[in-house]
Amino acid sequence: MEPFIVSARKYRPQTFKDVVGQEAITNTLLNAIENNHLAQALLFCGPRGVGKTTCARILAKKINQDGTEREDEDFAFNIFELDAASNNSVDDIRSLIDQVRIPPQVGKYKVYIIDEVHMLSQSAFNAFLKTLEEPPKHAIFILATTEKHKIIPTILSRCQIFDFKRITVKDASEYLKYIAEQQGVEAEESALHIIAQKADGAMRDALSIFDRVVSFSGKQLTRKAVTENLNVLDYDIYFSATDLILENNIPELLLLFNKTLSLGFDGHHFISGLASHFRDLMVCQHPDTLNLLEVGDDVKQQYQEQARIASKDFLLKAIDMANDCDLQYKVSKNQRLLVELTLMKLASITFDGEKKNADFIIPASHFLSVAKGSPNNGTKPTQNNDPVHKTVDSPAKPESEPVKEEVVAEPEEAYEPVKKIQIKIPEKRVSGLSLSSIKVKKAHEGSKSPEVSEEDLPKDAFTEEDMQQHWDDFVHQLENQGRKILASNLNTDVPKLKNGNTIWIELPNSTMKKEVEREQSLMMDYLKQKLNNYSITLHITVNEEVAKKFAFTPAEKYEKLREKNPAIDMLRKEFDLDF
Repeated sequence: MEPFIVSARKYRPQTFKDVVGQEAITNTLLNAIENNHLAQALLFCGPRGVGKTTCARILAKKINQDGTEREDEDFAFNIFELDAASNNSVDDIRSLIDQVRIPPQVGKYKVYIIDEVHMLSQSAFNAFLKTLEEPPKHAIFILATTEKHKIIPTILSRCQIFDFKRITVKDASEYLKYIAEQQGVEAEESALHIIAQKADGAMRDALSIFDRVVSFSGKQLTRKAVTENLNVLDYDIYFSATDLILENNIPELLLLFNKTLSLGFDGHHFISGLASHFRDLMVCQHPDTLNLLEVGDDVKQQYQEQARIASKDFLLKAIDMANDCDLQYKVSKNQRLLVELTLMKLASITFDGEKKNADFIIPASHFLSVAKGSPNNGTKPTQNNDPVHKTVDSPAKPESEPVKEEVVAEPEEAYEPVKKIQIKIPEKRVSGLSLSSIKVKKAHEGSKSPEVSEEDLPKDAFTEEDMQQHWDDFVHQLENQGRKILASNLNTDVPKLKNGNTIWIELPNSTMKKEVEREQSLMMDYLKQKLNNYSITLHITVNEEVAKKFAFTPAEKYEKLREKNPAIDMLRKEFDLDF
């Protein structure tokens, strides 16, 4: 393919007649030049790319023309440009003031264009104020800015202000169409509209995008090529998504969203574009607002057809849901899930059924039933080689069908094991502080196994040595299980046999006694089984004198050490230690 020579740049405005979308401002400037009423300080303000600096250059050339100049004379020596973004100091303004004093050699005026004037520092503004207040007769200042509110009021009060507006999509697309015809490029109208929308009211950006896209796709400029090059979603994606939403087809809608993500688009781009699509459908529903639809005539017909299907209530709810998702997208931790939930809610708006709330989503069982019922909708079901399914799924087959008896004979045995298991549902729990709990306890007591009488239990005789041996074995088991505290408590004293069946131990304090009593059932069950005697009892006492032998607190430990070595008290006093 022969490379396209980028020549759209030559279509940048050269005269006021070439300025697109700013007719009111250019007419005002032309009238001021003709009537000699042009102010010496002008302020051009507006969004980027709308032609502020270009109009300033055209004006600088126009005011010096008196009809006697040559065609190639452009008065370049009378035009001075200063970029305030990189020259915003007082010294730069002083240099400009020194140039203002010199009159022009050719022409009538010297024009000083200061771009991005809001970037000047406060001291630079103050230095420029005096010259702007009383400029020489041959000097005209044109200030250009995108942020008028940052300019100090004393400067604003001395300027004639012109507010540049964004160029409409229609004007930009028509001018691009003119350029395409001049360059021999066959461009679809919808493709030019996408470029104009992407430019966002800036003709300069529209021309740059046009250059890039034509260089990429050649002389044939299609909507598909533009969407691929500019990384924008095609209208067809949103038309398909809206059709699936109106059909309540959640599975296909989620697959469409997944396909969009696989193409490299993010969920935020998709949901914001879908909200704009709903807005365009709303605009199409009334003939007075149809002019607000900024698309080509070929796509406008699709919008009108889909707007007839979508109701006004649906569009209002859909715009609200999509806008909420757009606002929550950046703060969401699971952004894909947020968009998918929004899509499911959108597809559930027009679902016929019970009265539903705003967060209603069509249950998955609905789509399962639709999938199962689809073979019966006038279509012949697929054959299945499994005889079990033939018998179960189609019990209403006529008796005259062949081979039915042979098919049914075997599945009866094969199908028999597949029976539902009867699971007893547990009874509802009741509170322990209610009357019903008393009835439950009585019923539970009645279902208990009968208690065995103590007289029937074995009561073999045993010696104290056997009891101590099994006691030590139980303590070792506790140590192996990691219950070292309980094992240490049981090892504090040697158990003794008292009155034949009573085991007696002495512990140093009541805390250890409570610990042992809490776990004595486990220990006693072990001893009763090993000694084969179920009449054994445990008797625990606390010996206060023995308790004094043990030191627990830091103060008690210090006293024990001082009893053994009194010199430790002198050491503590000498170094001022604490215990």
